[in-house]
Amino acid sequence: MNHYVRALTGNNHGGVALIFALAIPVLMGLTSAALEYGSLVKRRTELQRAADGGSIAGVNQFKLANTDDAAAIRAAIAMAQGQAQASTDRQPQVQAEVLGNHSSVKVTVRESVPLAFGKLLNVPQVELVVHSTAKLAGTTRLCLLALDPTRQGAFHLEASARITATDCSLYSNSTSSAGIQAENNAVASSISTCTAGGYKGSSANFTPPPATGCPPLKDPLAGRARPSPGPCIVLPTYTNPKKGDDGPDDPAYGSNVVSGTVTLDPGTYCGGLRLTKKASVTLRPGTYIMKDGPLIVDKKGSLAGTNVSLYFTGDKAGLLFDQDSVVSLTAPRDGDMAGLLFSEDPETSSPISLPLPASGKGKAKNAPEGALGLREYRIISDEARTLLGTIYLPVGRLIIDSKKPVADQSAYTVIVARQINLYDGPNLMLNARYGSTDVPVPEGVGPSSADTVLSH
Repeated sequence: MNHYVRALTGNNHGGVALIFALAIPVLMGLTSAALEYGSLVKRRTELQRAADGGSIAGVNQFKLANTDDAAAIRAAIAMAQGQAQASTDRQPQVQAEVLGNHSSVKVTVRESVPLAFGKLLNVPQVELVVHSTAKLAGTTRLCLLALDPTRQGAFHLEASARITATDCSLYSNSTSSAGIQAENNAVASSISTCTAGGYKGSSANFTPPPATGCPPLKDPLAGRARPSPGPCIVLPTYTNPKKGDDGPDDPAYGSNVVSGTVTLDPGTYCGGLRLTKKASVTLRPGTYIMKDGPLIVDKKGSLAGTNVSLYFTGDKAGLLFDQDSVVSLTAPRDGDMAGLLFSEDPETSSPISLPLPASGKGKAKNAPEGALGLREYRIISDEARTLLGTIYLPVGRLIIDSKKPVADQSAYTVIVARQINLYDGPNLMLNARYGSTDVPVPEGVGPSSADTVLSH
């Protein structure tokens, strides 16, 4: 026996064979472990890709007009599950959640992967877990934009005025050091407030404080179609049964006067339209063009319309909802004016100021830097609770000067105007319940105004 061992160990070829024989199980185990590890790395990469696709699909739902958290979660889970199961029969677990104020979606994907080699080490399986978060970068849910590029107080609040936009963002393009202003007890509450310049006001005036030096935004609605004026509508005499009461009608308030209970048709109202002396007016669906004259509702007149759009053109155009008027309007669901409640012709030369209200507050205050020669759109009404849609006034000044909430009963309201001034004590409510209405939000505002950024 000793002779046999000495013979074997003395033979170099035999020693190599013995070592190789002893090493084979180890080499096979290492090879199997390496292959299994490579498979796990590959699978983890596939799951990460699925999670990324899910989070992006989910957060992109917030760029759509009619969406909510539940829709974003459904989209995220469906996308992640579909991509994760594309290369395996296993059923990965997918969870999704909305973070922040409708600005991020986080997706988590888990999968238990069986291990062939791991069984030898009493590790029959391993759980792979990946995370992905996609967020909207920039302005999310834009619901107010002051377009003026240089003026002080392009977006201005004073006295006890309030603007409440807890689910959307406020923005001023003005590069003035006081492009946004809030004075006295005025308060602006939003997801975020951003100004291309600076702001004026105390910490009590803003929740949260505005970000400064933000890049100016392009007019998001500049490319929208404009309606063309048609033949002038001529109202029958029965629409003004109180003609002559309280003196003659002043054409400066609108050439077409309604003082009865009337249903009006869409079309072109040359010289404007006045609803007065307790008039009760319902608008049929369509586009109403105020050409060379204002739309005025005063003396306890009321105006209601569903799926209507009001378009203003000419230097004498403008709007006044007086203090004792009642207004309820929603924008169209489809067509060229879908989502646009008020809009105006951006071409104007020398706009004429609105006439003084027949009742109510008198002449509006000038903008912080004085008059700029803009069309004026003035909401003084204490009963303008439903203004559902987008108010687009690229060369206009929107003035809100009521004492009670404005637009608070609207699913959403978006404002894009040259200047926006709030006085006295209104609470302008800019809701962002896009999923609760079939009125679309024009592209570029509402939930569609941000880029998607991915993080793990």
